[in-house]
Amino acid sequence: MAIIEQEQIDHIISSLERLQFGTLTITVHDGKIQQVDQTEKKRFDHSGKKERKRTPSAK
Repeated sequence: MAIIEQEQIDHIISSLERLQFGTLTITVHDGKIQQVDQTEKKRFDHSGKKERKRTPSAK
């Protein structure tokens, strides 16, 4: 089992705590963490809400 540095653990935990919807991908090479990718998803709920009318932009 590889040794994981505290800085890496802290970064992963911090990323997980901030993430509401999405993925956190940890890339490992030769037993060592090489990269951490975070993809966050933002979904907009339009059910039951009135749409705002867009005003034409001034030219």
